Amino acid sequence: MARIYLSPPHVGGRERELLLDAFDSNWIAPLGPHVDGFEREMANRLRGPGPELFAAALSSGTAGLHLALVDLGVRPGDRVITCTLTFAATANAITYVGAVPVFVDVDPSSWTMDPDALDAALTTLAREGTPAAAVIAVDLYGQVCDYDRIEEICRRHGVGLVEDAAESLGSTRGGRPGGSFGDISVLSFNGNKIITTAGGGMLLSRTRKYVDHARFLATQARDPAPHYQHSHIGHNYRLSNLLAAVGRGQLEQLDDRVARRRAVRQRYVDTLGQRPGWAFLQDPKDSVSNAWLSCVVIDPELAGVDRERVRTTLDSADIEARPVWKPMHLQPVFAECRSFGGEISARLFRDGLCLPSGSALSEQDQHRVIELAAGAAR
Repeated sequence: MARIYLSPPHVGGRERELLLDAFDSNWIAPLGPHVDGFEREMANRLRGPGPELFAAALSSGTAGLHLALVDLGVRPGDRVITCTLTFAATANAITYVGAVPVFVDVDPSSWTMDPDALDAALTTLAREGTPAAAVIAVDLYGQVCDYDRIEEICRRHGVGLVEDAAESLGSTRGGRPGGSFGDISVLSFNGNKIITTAGGGMLLSRTRKYVDHARFLATQARDPAPHYQHSHIGHNYRLSNLLAAVGRGQLEQLDDRVARRRAVRQRYVDTLGQRPGWAFLQDPKDSVSNAWLSCVVIDPELAGVDRERVRTTLDSADIEARPVWKPMHLQPVFAECRSFGGEISARLFRDGLCLPSGSALSEQDQHRVIELAAGAAR
């Protein structure tokens, strides 16, 4: 029986068609018409009701976070606040510019940055004479942060805001698309995301100079000259034309992928979610999540089984399930970094589990996951 993965790529004929078009055109090296088209189509998709959105396609979401901090003028020794409950790439990017990560806890209902904790951290750092230079808010597992409050808090404290939207493409909050908030937003197209280019990312902003500067740095910061001349340190961060072609095909099917993942989550809610002690992460009232991963918190006292027993039961049947992200303040590499709170994130890590959530997951395979997970307590 084939292994059931947590969130495998879901590709089809359209991606193949566009990939072959790029191949046959001989636009193999980085850049080309599919890169231009992918940037344009994604910016149009996420623009929403606001001003024009600009985009630069990159080699990864991590590269986008790095360039976003450079755009905002973050320097070595600066403090940058982010969520403790996130993937390591968010915090790693802060260190790339020599800055110091400062972690804040999450809201227990949405698992995204707690605005009150952010306000308290910004106030404390400013009072201590080490004000934050930027904030990276993280949209987690498809949930979009409360940007109405976070944007207002950042404006009041005079700090730039980056939206780490690696996990929220296709989600909305208050009618606005994930990936359209903050001064700069960053997407990921890693192989496990809701749409993929195998590896890739994108930086977006309504401020054109940020995107132009990021694009310049991402192409080795080459000066406008007939020879190769460089006045700034650059990076090799651009997306290839071949991978952009795959991304365009994937983007055409984003609505379908969101609908499929939401259906997967709902089946879990309707079955496992009815059991004592099983609580699934669901959408706040003003949000529509892409349900990138279906996440559940298992109370061992009420459920009669803990998260790890369920995970190992599934693993023994060749089914991939993973704990919720281990908080950054509990990671050895960031153990010396300051954290405001963290108890909620630690509890979610202790009791939280991500179940197979792919948009190509069959109902038959999902039924097998549900039966095994439910039987783990017996």
